[in-house]
Amino acid sequence: MPEKLKITIAVTALNNTDNPGPGIPVIRGIKESNLIDARIIGLAYENLEPGIYLKDLVDTTYMIPYPSVGKEAYMERILEINEIDPIDMIIPNLDAELFTFIKLKHILEANNIKTFLPTEKQLDERNKGNLEAFGKKYNIKVPKGLSITSYNDIHHLKDDFEYPILVKGKFYDAYVAYNEEQVTNAFNKLSAKWGLPIIIQEFVKGTEVNVVALGDGLGNTIAAVPMRKQYITDKGKAWGGVTLNDETLLSITQNLIKDTQWRGGMELEMIRTTDNEYYLIEINPRVPAWVYLAVGAGQNIPEALVRLTMGEHVEPMTEYEVGKIFIRYSWDLIGDMSDLEKISIHGKF
Repeated sequence: MPEKLKITIAVTALNNTDNPGPGIPVIRGIKESNLIDARIIGLAYENLEPGIYLKDLVDTTYMIPYPSVGKEAYMERILEINEIDPIDMIIPNLDAELFTFIKLKHILEANNIKTFLPTEKQLDERNKGNLEAFGKKYNIKVPKGLSITSYNDIHHLKDDFEYPILVKGKFYDAYVAYNEEQVTNAFNKLSAKWGLPIIIQEFVKGTEVNVVALGDGLGNTIAAVPMRKQYITDKGKAWGGVTLNDETLLSITQNLIKDTQWRGGMELEMIRTTDNEYYLIEINPRVPAWVYLAVGAGQNIPEALVRLTMGEHVEPMTEYEVGKIFIRYSWDLIGDMSDLEKISIHGKF
């Protein structure tokens, strides 16, 4: 057996609740690797994120501010943690974090902290508001879309769209709206939570199929596993899913990674219609919360991501088990108030 890569990795998105972040599934994949001996530093935004208290997975956790505090203040805290507890690499797992990490990559590198992320151009062109143009550029079918910023825009939607339509936040969340009143309600919720613009998208009937993938930045697909959601929560999150044998979806993914030279993890969310047409409805520029299904199916994407980040050569993974399922469940963590006090008062646990 080759000697394991000994490394300290900081991971965000420890919120493993009914709206789970990818952090814990990413950590599970890393911890199960036969090639990596990782010490995990959790980076938490709230003191009740379950990952903080999963001590078999997360060795130490530090509180960090939300990216909305501004790039400088956010990065100042990351570097402060690095001074106390040196970090070899960071895996950010939330869309709202990525711009800051990409923009300040040079500061991280100057402090010997590695990342493996898309470029600023790649992040921007797959933005929800730019998705139609993205589809035309890369020859992928995309539902008609529109960015809106005011109530006046809502009134005119009937000129361009037929109901129902999808109403999406600029980072997360989506609602199906059947009339103007429902669009207004969704607009209010999403703008209050994520800000403007709000994305309106044509509703395409069919089966939602997703794929988690990893690109090496040179056009090669290192991993790709397609999945169909079996159970969806009221937040639209997959609570169960099954891996698929879908050569068309894999081909779309591989061509997209080749054409964009995508660097890092991604999730493609697509609708497969009854006449077998595929429509891209969203690209998440990082691995999704269901990435552990890919690990269980034979492609340890978190492991491969770590190895790419550290400059190792990683051979593409092409095989995976079809018919592998995942089912999420809730689990009560028992701890002491002293644990909560440590993270709340001292910002570390």
